[in-house]
Amino acid sequence: MRAYRQFATVYDRLMEDMPYPDWLRFARSCWERSNDMPRTVADLGCGTGSISIPLALSGFQVFAIDLSADMLTIGRSKWDEGAGRSLRPDGGSIRWLQQDMRDWELPEQVDSVISFCDCINYLTEGEDVEAAFRATWNGLKPGGLFLFDVHAPRQLVRYAEEQPFVLDERDIAYIWTSDYDAERLEIEHHLTIFAREGEQRDASFRRFEEVHVQRAYDPAWIGVALAKAGFSKVEQFADFKLEAPGPQSERIFFVAVK
Repeated sequence: MRAYRQFATVYDRLMEDMPYPDWLRFARSCWERSNDMPRTVADLGCGTGSISIPLALSGFQVFAIDLSADMLTIGRSKWDEGAGRSLRPDGGSIRWLQQDMRDWELPEQVDSVISFCDCINYLTEGEDVEAAFRATWNGLKPGGLFLFDVHAPRQLVRYAEEQPFVLDERDIAYIWTSDYDAERLEIEHHLTIFAREGEQRDASFRRFEEVHVQRAYDPAWIGVALAKAGFSKVEQFADFKLEAPGPQSERIFFVAVK
């Protein structure tokens, strides 16, 4: 795992097309299905708060946890300068916490834990995944739901087959290449990013390099690891729907009950 620095400054711009509303809808559908709507939610790998903030605006008490201080700074600024001001007096809240998902902890257990946008795939060793599951089990109240998604192994193969990727827009551009290790089901993404410094038409561009490594895991192994951590019931779904995964599924969702 790594804590992003320069990447944090362009993260929201590059991720603006991500299906955040779909993750929020999936979480709500799981909570409603369990007939136990949470009050407190821990968001592991919260990034700049694109899921934490809407949850808080909906009345939840959110613990936004990320390894990157820079990501948290941007998220806190978004909350303090805009979103947080729209809350009613009885509305939700956010606590921004710099912690590692492998050993995160809070003073009290929470009602539910989420970790979306393939955060678990950034744990590139099985023992790290198991550590994150144990920490989550410890941080959940009995009966609480742990909701997360991972890339299906075939998705990383698709990235490798379809790369390189290129973006060329007025304010930002990148060249993205990938190296895939089929034995480890691991992919290494190399990005060269050019970000405009300022709003002027003649503003210069800042260039920086990013390397992102993700590893896919057999969904059956993930289920065993969750059971090993103590979760009593584990279900798998796919692609933001409460439907079983199939051979063409791109994102596998897990719903685990403590």
